[in-house]
Amino acid sequence: MGLDVYNQQAATTEDPYMLILKLYEGLLKYLAFVEKAIDENNVEDKFDYINRSIAIFDELRNILDFDGGDVAYYLDGLYLYQIETLFSAGVDNNLTAIAQVKKVVTGLIEAWKEETGL
Repeated sequence: MGLDVYNQQAATTEDPYMLILKLYEGLLKYLAFVEKAIDENNVEDKFDYINRSIAIFDELRNILDFDGGDVAYYLDGLYLYQIETLFSAGVDNNLTAIAQVKKVVTGLIEAWKEETGL
């Protein structure tokens, strides 16, 4: 209980730029788990980690600032496309599609670090 309160407090006071970076890094972790589940033919884990990945993309979409310009609209479309790709990759066990999403997320991490100086 105390640890949960601490974690919630840390999450609300932490640098918002770092939180976005952690969301991106979490995506890479979950996508690696999706690949492993596909390799092991573990359907339950595959969809669990796909759903977790989609939830992160949804959260990233929710925090976009559309008043900030065209970048938010671009990212919204990019995130939506990754969600669609994950849905179809899960159904088809498409490791190539999962690798493509990982490549996009890696590019987002690099761009975010460059933009924010993290």
